[in-house]
Amino acid sequence: MAYGFQDKSGRLTGRMTMPLRLLPLLAALAFAAPPLAARAPQPAPPVAASYADLADLADSAGAVVHVRVLKQATLEPERAANVAPGEARLYVEAETIALLTGKAPVGGALRYLVDVPLDAKGKAPKLKKQEFLVFARTVPGRPGELQLVGPHAQLPWSPELEARLRPVLAAFAAPDARPAITGVRDALSVPGNLVGESETQFFLDTAAGEPVSLTVVRRPGMEPVWGVSWSEIVDQAARPPQRDTLEWYRLACFLPPELPAKANLARDSASRARAAEDYRFVLDQLGDCPRLRTRE
Repeated sequence: MAYGFQDKSGRLTGRMTMPLRLLPLLAALAFAAPPLAARAPQPAPPVAASYADLADLADSAGAVVHVRVLKQATLEPERAANVAPGEARLYVEAETIALLTGKAPVGGALRYLVDVPLDAKGKAPKLKKQEFLVFARTVPGRPGELQLVGPHAQLPWSPELEARLRPVLAAFAAPDARPAITGVRDALSVPGNLVGESETQFFLDTAAGEPVSLTVVRRPGMEPVWGVSWSEIVDQAARPPQRDTLEWYRLACFLPPELPAKANLARDSASRARAAEDYRFVLDQLGDCPRLRTRE
């Protein structure tokens, strides 16, 4: 039986073949889990994850599942290719507590692979009875199997983490979910009638071609004002996104660090310099995009 991780294109990476000695566990899995009501939730240590960390995982996952680990087995090194030094790859059997998001059904008993850091003795940690949030893709026709979106796409569950994650999942699932930003297509800065007055517009590229634009307006004696439009209408009344929202994440975490020279359509040097300055202003207003976990 083969398992692995998938990247966003759907290619399977880190593919494993299950050892024969583990196959009897799969047959018995449906009968191994006692009723949920008979088990008290196990406390989990706090997890260091920023909004961007959770959004990265949620954006890649077709299913986010709250699980409790029933059994684990460490794969031999020869069966666990590309495992980072100081880590082990585990084959995990778990019971489903809740499906937080996902269009495809998942079974009550789940199986997946995950990479975990070794302890001070060089051994894999014991995960039995611990609860986790797993970010995965379901396997068509096999509701009991999951492929994690990355080797570390398993976070210790806690009520606080779930409460932080649910608005992220809701934003991605919304009909008007903000599109992924892939670059800056055009930028044009135009001076106004008064000295110190100008308007700069940035037209962004998105993964599916949806229109997104930024506008920076400067007026004499006033602080610059900027906003983002998520439609074909370029609105001077648009406002900046709030931090730690999907709108903020799409911009702060994926806009290039500098305005591409080829995107700057202004011909005179003053307008080109102003466009570059306004772009830096937008980035400064958005702030950094902290990630506390390594992107996978």
